[in-house]
Amino acid sequence: MADKRTVLILGAGIGGISLATRLRKLLPRAYSIAVVDREADHVFAPSLLWLMTGDRTASQITRSLGALAEHGIELIRGTVERIDPSARTARVDGREIGAEHLVIALGATLAPERIPGLAEAGHNFYSLAGASSLRDALRAMTRGRIVVLIATLPFKCPGAPNEAVMLLEYDCRRRGVRQDVQIDMYTPEPGPMAVAGAQVSKALRQMIEAKGIGYHPEHAVAAVDPARRQIRFANGTETDFALLAYVPPHVAPKVVQEAGLCGETGWVPVDRESMQTRFPGVYALGDVAGIMLTSIGRPLPKAGVLAHNEGEMLAHNIAHEVTGKGTARRFTGEGSCFIETGDGRAGFGSGNFYADPAPAIRLKPPSTWLHWGKIAYEKYWLWSKF
Repeated sequence: MADKRTVLILGAGIGGISLATRLRKLLPRAYSIAVVDREADHVFAPSLLWLMTGDRTASQITRSLGALAEHGIELIRGTVERIDPSARTARVDGREIGAEHLVIALGATLAPERIPGLAEAGHNFYSLAGASSLRDALRAMTRGRIVVLIATLPFKCPGAPNEAVMLLEYDCRRRGVRQDVQIDMYTPEPGPMAVAGAQVSKALRQMIEAKGIGYHPEHAVAAVDPARRQIRFANGTETDFALLAYVPPHVAPKVVQEAGLCGETGWVPVDRESMQTRFPGVYALGDVAGIMLTSIGRPLPKAGVLAHNEGEMLAHNIAHEVTGKGTARRFTGEGSCFIETGDGRAGFGSGNFYADPAPAIRLKPPSTWLHWGKIAYEKYWLWSKF
């Protein structure tokens, strides 16, 4: 049963925070906004790549979620144990919480254990701990092969692994060891960021290979042997490594699966314009949501900028429903991302993933200005939300 809380948001990632902070500005203070998260701190995930190369420290890219109180948002620290979408309730550390509007923004669970030997053999640079351990291992490496591995599809931030391999190559050059280090990327994809279209994918692959990096598409990992430092792929090939940096398998959180919210794709199906689930008053946004781009038979990428845009849209719609003020909006599939290439330069991809007959994405070539643009966005996010 709903209580006085108008909105209960499960998850304090980019989507959940964007929704909560915008909604707080749109709703009168008589309405309550609560955000649930088990972590004490928010990590700005796009900056994990800079942490990986030693260009950021953990303290520079994390902020206390307690700062949300300064925006008039209630933070509930705890683990979501059960979700009842029919009743719009969630159990958090034994406490049952109801809401008029329930938003699932719990992201994706990183599951390296799904690939035998993966967690023991390498560094998960999609996590704070993994990016930190990779940084330390990289500093000690002066020769051998670095492998950047994408374990399975889909994964969040489709540009990140491509940025990672180019930043690792740049780091080897600035440390003066590039001539003794081979760098290769293995992925089950047919090409980098294939969802953005053949032209963008081709241009991005050319950027990678121009740096002397080996790019190996359509290589789905089967297992990793930590002792032998060897990766075995489903196509029968193998490769060795001295240092392994990986993107782990992504799955919907167990509590979301147990709530019966997931569809055939393993993610929460939603209306692609409103983020509404099949349950009235229940929404899902960000990485946990599953939206199929039927025109190309691929899912909408899981990306922070899309979660941000979804959160902004949903905030306006909930505020309009509650207060009758303003106008309803729709998520139109617009998104963008910076692509760090090293040497203080970045490219920039942007466009509409909902465009017909295929996503209309453009890729601007790398420049110093775009690199500074990514830095500016990092600073803006951390300043404006915390």
